[in-house]
Amino acid sequence: MREEELVLLIKKVQQRRSEFQNVELKSAETDFPKRIYDTLSSFSNQDDGGVIIFGISERDNYKIVGVYDLEKAQRRAMEACEQMEPVVRAVFTSAEIDGKYVLAAEIPPVEYWLRPVFYKGAGRLKGSYVRVGDADEPMTEYEVYSFEAFRRRPKDELRTVQECRLDMLDPDRLGLYLSAVKREREKLSKISDLEILELMGITSKGIPTLAGILAFSFYPQTWFSQLCITAVSIPGTEIGDTDQEGSRFLDNKRITGAIPEMLDDAVEFVRKNMRTKTVIDSDGHRADRTEYPIIAVREAVLNALVHRDYSMLSENSPVSIEMYRDRMEISSKGGIYGGGPLSQLGTGRPETRNPALANILELLKITENRYSGIPTIFKAFHDAGLPKPEFEQKHGIFKVIFRNGIELTESEIDKSDIYKAVVQYCSMPRSREELVTFTGKSRFFTMSSIMKPLMEQGLIQLTIPEKPKSANQRFVSTKRQDTTWKY
Repeated sequence: MREEELVLLIKKVQQRRSEFQNVELKSAETDFPKRIYDTLSSFSNQDDGGVIIFGISERDNYKIVGVYDLEKAQRRAMEACEQMEPVVRAVFTSAEIDGKYVLAAEIPPVEYWLRPVFYKGAGRLKGSYVRVGDADEPMTEYEVYSFEAFRRRPKDELRTVQECRLDMLDPDRLGLYLSAVKREREKLSKISDLEILELMGITSKGIPTLAGILAFSFYPQTWFSQLCITAVSIPGTEIGDTDQEGSRFLDNKRITGAIPEMLDDAVEFVRKNMRTKTVIDSDGHRADRTEYPIIAVREAVLNALVHRDYSMLSENSPVSIEMYRDRMEISSKGGIYGGGPLSQLGTGRPETRNPALANILELLKITENRYSGIPTIFKAFHDAGLPKPEFEQKHGIFKVIFRNGIELTESEIDKSDIYKAVVQYCSMPRSREELVTFTGKSRFFTMSSIMKPLMEQGLIQLTIPEKPKSANQRFVSTKRQDTTWKY
């Protein structure tokens, strides 16, 4: 970093009055900060690294207070870097601003296979940190394990389940699979069926593996009760929102079975609970359009089932599907295997966490195993005119977020039909004051002549039905989809 760049970065911090994901401030006006190990760890463990700036007081309105001694401060920072494992190699830059000196230490990211970087004095488990917003948070035991697992490549999906026998697997599906292997893997066509099962990771020394059970067992949850899918449909935009009858869930299902059954049942759950609208084109042709593209839903659920972490540390964490009014979230245990930024999803060929399981499902024609899932999702949403899907990973959870585009702003809503416009506007919970401003009518007319008829028809509901006059009351559209409007 050049001196000019440091000055510009400091101006940016002062304008926003905030630290960033990759910028940490330390005062160091009278002495060196007592500890910077947490930040050294968190910056080293993120893909973009970070910058620690000494000489700015966050508590004193981001004032430049200067560094007590540039040479001593740099030496102390270097000593702190030496206390990390692996050692951190910082790059230092100083600048004079308003007669006071500031010091910046650029912390480079460490290769994924060397993470987590941790403070030696605390040890790997207690000395490893991750950056969350502008804070350094201790890594969970699972997050630390995830880095170590990538180095050791434990092949969790190939661990055997001693209580399971080969005759407990579905013979019909096994027969289809063996036929596919002999047809598409010609070099395996001349060996016995039992040898194929061993070589392909379905059994190990005659005992079914986890991958074999997940693909072929009649009921894998016999041994792994939480390796399932929990699916809920929620009436509002947050967990805890209720409908007019006080129900927290419009639908709630635990989806079990082998992966092929869970995939089909999960897609059917989403299909059942999402909205469908009728679209009429310029030629008068009618067509139903689902809230989310089914092909994208299937790919997202399949990715969650195939690429999740199946280690013993995560076997009590089911895949989850949460359907809200404005979005759907599909979450699974395990971040991007081998690291890499979320922004590059769908553009590269990342390593596969469970290659044996992916190979089994490819031969069963459940997945293509050609890295086409994310591009397919992006294309489906683009073609449907919906917001681009989002991806998040935090504390070892990977999440896909599909938004349905109902967050319409006031300026985007056609008010020629005020009743229909209000229903659209209430796709998000609205207060009485917001509704009066939106309609441009009096409070009395808005509530008695617009909101009351809509509520009587079941098109609008209260968020606090037991307290209709509450100051915290909000009005929200129901999930009901009518092709005609009656006022």
